[in-house]
Amino acid sequence: MSSFQIRQDDLCSDAVRELLEMHVGGMRDDSPPGLSFALDLSGLRQSNVTVWSAWDGNELAGIAALKQLDDDAGELKSMRTAPAYLRQGVAAALLAYIVDVARQRSLRRLSLETGTGAAFAAAVSLYRKAGFVRGEAFADYIETEFNHFYHLPLQDRKG
Repeated sequence: MSSFQIRQDDLCSDAVRELLEMHVGGMRDDSPPGLSFALDLSGLRQSNVTVWSAWDGNELAGIAALKQLDDDAGELKSMRTAPAYLRQGVAAALLAYIVDVARQRSLRRLSLETGTGAAFAAAVSLYRKAGFVRGEAFADYIETEFNHFYHLPLQDRKG
C-alpha cells in the first residue's frame, strides 16, 4: 500500500476537477432524481467547506471535504477515490485525516449522508468501520428510503 500525501486543495488542478466531475456524475447516476447531494465545484468553494486531496507522487489518488455546519458539527462531503487507486486505502486515509481535523476544530459530531445499494456499499462499510452509526437526518436533509445518515460522535467540549 502506498503512503499518500494529503493536502488542502484549491480545486484548480485539472486532475482534481476531473475526479470531482466523475464524482458528481456518478452520484447523480446512482441516485434517484433529486436525491443526489454531491457538491459540485461551486459548492466546494463555499467558505464553510475545506477540501483535501490525496496524492501518490504526482498522481491524484482521491478527494474529500469537510463542511462546517456550525460550531459543533461537520459533514463529510465529496469522498471519492480515483479509479486507479480503488481498494488501496485512499478513502480510509482521507477519512482518518478529516476526523482528525474535525477533532482539532473541537467539533462534537461528524455526520454524512449517503445512498443505498451496491454503488454505496463500500463507502458505508468504510464509515461503519470508522465508528459511524446510522442515525437521523441532520441539517436540511430529509430521510427517504434511498438516503441514510451516519454520525460519529467526536468529543464533548471542555468548559
